[in-house]
Amino acid sequence: TIATQKVYDAVEALEENSKVLISFEYGPSTKPEIHPMAIGLLKHLFTKGHKVYVTCLWPDGQFMANEALEEIEEEEEFNLTYGEDYVILGFRPGNEAVVKGMVSNIRKLYTTDYLKTPIDDIPLMKNVNKVADFDFIFSASAGYPGTIEWVQYASDPTGVPLSTGTTSIMVNDIMPMVNSGQVQGILAGMPGAAEYEGLIGSPGIGTSGMDAQSIAHLVIVLFIIFGNIAYFIEVQRSKKY
Repeated sequence: TIATQKVYDAVEALEENSKVLISFEYGPSTKPEIHPMAIGLLKHLFTKGHKVYVTCLWPDGQFMANEALEEIEEEEEFNLTYGEDYVILGFRPGNEAVVKGMVSNIRKLYTTDYLKTPIDDIPLMKNVNKVADFDFIFSASAGYPGTIEWVQYASDPTGVPLSTGTTSIMVNDIMPMVNSGQVQGILAGMPGAAEYEGLIGSPGIGTSGMDAQSIAHLVIVLFIIFGNIAYFIEVQRSKKY
């Protein structure tokens, strides 16, 4: 779709070694929809040589981020080094207050990363003090706090471009922001993840998930057809008697 293409184009337009902030705002219940797009985005960013900074507005987001990055690290083609290619700042409580805090002073909010390493000891954090120091933001979001808060309190005030990936049920809430240009495209649920995997040339769990979903939908349609046929036959029998 056009919305998926916009996300891809936004990443492609980034200059080499850009600093990208990714916020993980989902948990196990929405993992099937959002995790594939998070992995696809990470692959795209690392393939282009960009630097990734991970924050989490949800407690479960930290586990999702670790899992996604561990999967990426297992692929030898990327040869990533923690602290130089990516850093996980981790979860901080406070919802939109965390976003506002990052806009004003990241180092006041995050004195250490999720491993309790002092921020000043992490090479990737050099000259990174606030949201305006990033070149791009991506919100992997299943609800509140999430994409809307990043738009309102970070992207709009600072001018840093933002894209998002959400559950299918959230798409209608975010599309007005996409249409207005506040959000640079949207990956809409598992179909959006599968489309993005296709664009980056790396089919993954999003693509395979769509195959399974398509089969399930076909089975449901067949059951409906058979149900209608059985009902029609039953009606004809009742008319005879």
